[in-house]
Amino acid sequence: MRRFSIFSLISMVFLVMATPVYAQGTGADNSGQWVVITAGFAMALASVGCALAQGKAIAAACEGLARNPGAAPSIRFALLLGLVLIESLALYTLLIIFVKVTL
Repeated sequence: MRRFSIFSLISMVFLVMATPVYAQGTGADNSGQWVVITAGFAMALASVGCALAQGKAIAAACEGLARNPGAAPSIRFALLLGLVLIESLALYTLLIIFVKVTL
């Protein structure tokens, strides 16, 4: 508990110290160049998350099929539904990136 309170105190100090940095005006808005870079990082993180989740889902489905081959139709349906929902994370991230970069 003591470690958590020290960490939260240090985090709050850094947040308070970082606030004036955003108040400074430079005269030129160069934030557009960072949109593409952060979009690439966002897509990479979404792809990594999807890949890990899909790998775990497929491994669990294969284990379930090996333990109970009679439940193959229901396991297959749940697997496909889960894979579709997992893949939608990457598609939504890609959609948000397209909207943010093009506008």
